Amino acid sequence: MSEGRFLPALGLFDLVEIFPDSLMSPEPILRLEGVSKHFGEFTALDNINLEIDEGEFLTIVGPSGSGKTTLIRILVGIEELSEGKIWLRNNRIEEMPANQRPTCMVFQSLALFPHKSVGENIEFPLKLRKQKPDQRKSRALELLDLLHLPQSFYDKRINECSGGERQRVALARALAFDPEILFFDEPLSALDFRLRKNLEKELKDLHQRTGKTFVYITHSLEEAMVMSDRIAIMRSGRFEQIAIADEIYARPVSRFVAEFMGEVNLFSVSGDAGGNPVGTEIEIQVRNTSLGSSMKLSKGASATLMVRPETVHFLTGDETADFVVGGVLKAEYALGSRTQYKVEADNGDELAVEKLREDRFLGQVGDRVRLGWNAEHAHMISGG
Repeated sequence: MSEGRFLPALGLFDLVEIFPDSLMSPEPILRLEGVSKHFGEFTALDNINLEIDEGEFLTIVGPSGSGKTTLIRILVGIEELSEGKIWLRNNRIEEMPANQRPTCMVFQSLALFPHKSVGENIEFPLKLRKQKPDQRKSRALELLDLLHLPQSFYDKRINECSGGERQRVALARALAFDPEILFFDEPLSALDFRLRKNLEKELKDLHQRTGKTFVYITHSLEEAMVMSDRIAIMRSGRFEQIAIADEIYARPVSRFVAEFMGEVNLFSVSGDAGGNPVGTEIEIQVRNTSLGSSMKLSKGASATLMVRPETVHFLTGDETADFVVGGVLKAEYALGSRTQYKVEADNGDELAVEKLREDRFLGQVGDRVRLGWNAEHAHMISGG
């Protein structure tokens, strides 16, 4: 099998046969209430509240030390919480041992047995549950089909498998006993770029085919954007924002989220007498005084005006926009299909502009330039 091949289509009855309890429901499958975790005087999780819908793909991202791994270890049952409640549907599970929870974890290391065959690895959780050998093998072969691995792999040694094949075996083992929730702790981080991109798509496809609930931890924003129904941004043991990818990217609730989600231009502004945002550190010309309410501020109120680099344009001639900033073009960087430009504003701040390669700006480094963007592409973050 080529590493980039997608999983085969399955009909509804195929899914019901392989995953009898996985049809989606509008009710939350997992609910956290006031979950905290302390290590001595250090608080790793601080009063976490969260609801995860059945069949959802939720990705948790955040910087190192934000609490992601601690949270998922508590959800799986390999770490005890300090305070709070965890509900799986209508049942409390925070004191339930990990091996009794209807969940499974795919670790970064995969934790496969290298001396055992593919079939033995897939069957391992079924063997622990005392299933008969013929039932275990039948289930393993079903899962090889689902993960689009040849049934001949059943007898293949793990140490003879490629990185992508091992990932699929780990997924098959995780699905073996039909868990209600699958947890993932950065399972793709050790793979090369091309294989990782292929498996991102296959994981999303697998999620859609099985209807299972996936809770995924990663440092990669791109993984989160590609695969998730919702993204949860963690910071210092709390959730900073939980929303769909487009909303978090375009309408972050804080400067931290705005910067965490990628390259961004941020301007400190305050409201003038007409309610228009005025730059407090950099001169921003407001060409449209009839801005919508989302761009208005009460007089003297502080906020942060955000605009992503791909929505900022170089203005030429008589061109104008709702917001205009002047500066000097300082650098140009080729980023594959895109080109990024760095512009130094008159106060010394650096602004970013990105354009598709075929729309490359024809100016030269050192040129005086005007940048513009419209209100529909900007976002106001309250609080300055």
